[in-house]
Amino acid sequence: MTPKVFTKLLGLLVLLLVLHTVVTNFVFSRVVVHVTGGSLHLLDSETLWSVLIALGIAVPLAAWFAGLISARFRRVVTFARKIADGDLSARLQQSRGDEVSTMEAALNETAERLGQSFAEIESSRQELAAMLDSMQEAVVAITAEGQVRWSNAVMQRIAGTTIHPGRPLIHSVRDPEVLACVRAALELHEVRFGRASSLAPGRIFEINATPLTRGGALVVLHDVTRIEAAEKSRRDFIANVSHELRTPLTSIQGYVETLIDDPIPDSDINREFLGIILKNATRMNRLTEDLLALASVESPDYKLALHPKRACSLVDDAIDALGGMVMDSGVELESSGATDAQVMADSDAMNQVFGNLVENALKYGKGGNRILIGAKLLESEVEFSVQDFGPGIASEHLDRIFERFYRIDKARSRESGGTGLGLAIVKHIVLAHGGRIWAESELGAGAAFHFTLPLAQREQGTAEPVAKPCNL
Repeated sequence: MTPKVFTKLLGLLVLLLVLHTVVTNFVFSRVVVHVTGGSLHLLDSETLWSVLIALGIAVPLAAWFAGLISARFRRVVTFARKIADGDLSARLQQSRGDEVSTMEAALNETAERLGQSFAEIESSRQELAAMLDSMQEAVVAITAEGQVRWSNAVMQRIAGTTIHPGRPLIHSVRDPEVLACVRAALELHEVRFGRASSLAPGRIFEINATPLTRGGALVVLHDVTRIEAAEKSRRDFIANVSHELRTPLTSIQGYVETLIDDPIPDSDINREFLGIILKNATRMNRLTEDLLALASVESPDYKLALHPKRACSLVDDAIDALGGMVMDSGVELESSGATDAQVMADSDAMNQVFGNLVENALKYGKGGNRILIGAKLLESEVEFSVQDFGPGIASEHLDRIFERFYRIDKARSRESGGTGLGLAIVKHIVLAHGGRIWAESELGAGAAFHFTLPLAQREQGTAEPVAKPCNL
């Protein structure tokens, strides 16, 4: 209650008391005079004094009572202002026994319920924010004026800068496809889709801009970079397989038709043609086997039977198993030394790895007349190597040499019967073991293929600093 209201109420109370006294005195005087027929000046004097005394008592009491009520209403006003300012913990000190205390209790209960409701809303908001931040998709909410209302953590990372709420989206995102989809959703109130390729270097996003019922729009960006890469890889793989199969099939078909249409068969020519047909059929068979092997090692279901193996034993087994193939080609296969440390390896898979690497060295490094296989101990792994002394590999090919169907010299590779899948198979097997693989080469100085295998658990931390051959 304000001072003005308090003054008006007090004045009205005093006026009512005075008016009541005057009326009472007038009526009483008239009645007494009419009955007695005389004047009662003494009675009028006493009445006036009694009225003044009554006013003297009533006015302070009325002021005190009005002050109490005014103070209680001031507390209510202060409480209401705290609630309006967001202080939902504010409470009124309740008195008892009147209507004002009932109002104070109702206001306290209302504040309690408001506090609980806001706490639930805040908890829901935090849960929603945590859920959106944990999404793989980038999400940003836009107001009807094109300003950022909210964005999740993924959107902040993609933008590469802090996205401030209340600022236009164009200040943080410059991709034209994103801005066009947002503009269409805001102006036309339609769901718009698009693709963004300049939002982040080397990444592709699908855009989904949806208008909101209360104005504004919600934009969701889904990273499809891996999907696009996988789709491109699939298309390239199908194209390469088709191309690789078409060449021997065309050759086989041509020679078979020639044999069928030859009116006078010649045994020597027939034998030559059949040899060519067999060569192409063998090439197709090898391609099919390599495709199946590659599909197997690339499959999520590919399992390895890992056991502790001595590195030198793996090297010796590879030399023994491949010695016959190398002997026929006139190339010497030797060990360059191997550590006795144990590694976690699948023996069959390692035979395939060494077989493909040695076969690759025979095809492209035969001129060196020697192939070395070795293994040396590193801190927590063993590095294996297969080295030839042929013409070597140009540096621009080293980063791509493990790709499927990648060939340095396509004509020479097909002539030697290569499928272009051997090194890709080796790469996937090594990665499945938890190792690394790479190639080093200098033109005219040969090429070396290196890969690592992790040490067996009991070898870690106790590795020997010097390589030790198995026969020592």
